[in-house]
Amino acid sequence: MIQVNGLTKRYGGTTAVKDLTFTVRPGQVTGFLGPNGSGKSTTLRVILGLHQPTSGTVTVAGRPFRDRPRGLRHVGSLLDAHDVHGGRSAAAQLSALARSNRIPRRRVDEVLREVGLAEVAERRIGGFSLGMKQRLGIASALLGDPPVLLFDEPLNGLDPEGVKWVRELFERLAAEGRTVFVSSHLMSEMEHTADQLIVIGRGELVAAESLAEFSARGTRQSVTVTTPAATALKELLTAEGAAVRLKGERLTVTGPTAVRIGDIARRHGLPLHELSTRSASLEEAFMELTADRVQYPGGDPR
Repeated sequence: MIQVNGLTKRYGGTTAVKDLTFTVRPGQVTGFLGPNGSGKSTTLRVILGLHQPTSGTVTVAGRPFRDRPRGLRHVGSLLDAHDVHGGRSAAAQLSALARSNRIPRRRVDEVLREVGLAEVAERRIGGFSLGMKQRLGIASALLGDPPVLLFDEPLNGLDPEGVKWVRELFERLAAEGRTVFVSSHLMSEMEHTADQLIVIGRGELVAAESLAEFSARGTRQSVTVTTPAATALKELLTAEGAAVRLKGERLTVTGPTAVRIGDIARRHGLPLHELSTRSASLEEAFMELTADRVQYPGGDPR
């Protein structure tokens, strides 16, 4: 379990994280979301003891991580897949980590097989693709067989097969009772992977709840309607103040409920082949609920 209580982190006059409190529990995949500049990376680095908090506390299984010797046995992490010695082989990189954490050498071969790098174990990391480096970073995180795992953007550079593999890996690790904390900007993937969400903006907590609860907070619901009388129905709905997008025989309607649309169609004798309500996606809910917490609206942060 990861517990963050009243965490504040300042760099000079800049407050990266402000009075942040949340808990990441074992047995589930918890997604960590926030706009660029929201403080996600800072929070992860404080959890791992790489940065000291200005105030507040952060513990892993009840203790600050930096107080734990042979840390890879307690927490595995992937923060930056490029942060490796390019002149070393994959096997040499993992072997060095294993020795410094008193992890049996056999684990090197085991995790290389698990992440699909056994055949390139002796190749220099400098020649690896980004996807291969991501797999090596995941292997490093798994090396000590830890109960807590943190991943920052683990899907960068992975092909669809690799993304599917990572998704299944995270699900398996959580099913084993481990704490799995994943920071990612890929909303569509988090929608398929995460059970719980921690969402922050401008260093402050926006939400700490299940994925379903967070998505339900988005107000942008729409109704999909399929009808051979699409043009006529569009005119009627537009007159009612609805926003309507038309494509062939399908309408996407924002404003009136499905019941209201059905009543209008029935009153005018228009046949309906489909009438279904679509709730906001995770991405839509995220954009809506963090709109006022974006550090760099409109693009270029420079």
